[in-house]
Amino acid sequence: MSKHKERLDKMLVKLGFFDTRERAKKAIMAGLVRVDGRAHTKAGDQVSVTLEKHQVTVKGDAIPFVSRGGLKLARGLRVFDFPVAGKTFLDIGASTGGFTDCLLQNGASRVIAADVGYGQFDWKLRNDSRVICLERTNFRYAGPDTLPGLDTPADGSVMDVSFISVLKMMPAIYRCVKPGALGIWLIKPQFEVGKGKVGKHGVVRDPAVHREAIAQTAAGIEAAGFSVAGLDYSPIRGPKGNIEFLCLTRKEASTAEVAHDEAVSGAAAIEALVARAHRHYQNGESEETK
Repeated sequence: MSKHKERLDKMLVKLGFFDTRERAKKAIMAGLVRVDGRAHTKAGDQVSVTLEKHQVTVKGDAIPFVSRGGLKLARGLRVFDFPVAGKTFLDIGASTGGFTDCLLQNGASRVIAADVGYGQFDWKLRNDSRVICLERTNFRYAGPDTLPGLDTPADGSVMDVSFISVLKMMPAIYRCVKPGALGIWLIKPQFEVGKGKVGKHGVVRDPAVHREAIAQTAAGIEAAGFSVAGLDYSPIRGPKGNIEFLCLTRKEASTAEVAHDEAVSGAAAIEALVARAHRHYQNGESEETK
């Protein structure tokens, strides 16, 4: 490495933008940092050691959650006016705990966080009395009698899973949440359509494939006893640059709610959503490729 260059995360700390490299890294990975007008999404990017503060722009505040995933859910809570305070939630695919952290910061009374992985969940959250961390847990096979802490059906659910369709989780979620329960689930097109429709490096770029993924996922959600009450796009990209979508769901909707929800997930609404998402990213918003 050149003695005239330094890692971007280190320089941001030196310049006083952040107090730790970890905070700087999270902001960079969320696409919040620009140097001389150019977006950077890799903490290890090399920049000049003579970099000055006026050359750097940090958009908004540093990530207020343990991971960038919290930003996705935070948008969903805001856009869908999603009630959290005093409620119990399932966090499916919890990973490091970004969704869990977001729920707690918005007043959730308890979060049961499940993930097939091990050792990823944030230590602070792991020691929070409101959190039950279930590692090495394949939620697909979960039930109310197998989830510690689920004394009564949960008030709601959030989900961010990878390498599996969200539809595989529907029966288990249905078993574990109460009638009328709301959920915010992440739809990842690359895991919802056939491999032949996924582009190079596992990235879906075709708006038509995005529309197809959302439509068939919405249909599957409805077939499983839920309705799609709202749709939006994630404010940051997922792995390798994939655009992801937020889905508001409702278990056992009333007749009036179903009528509303059917319009939300109709072809015209999905087409408009995908168009908005593509405009958002084409305008230079977060290009994160975590």
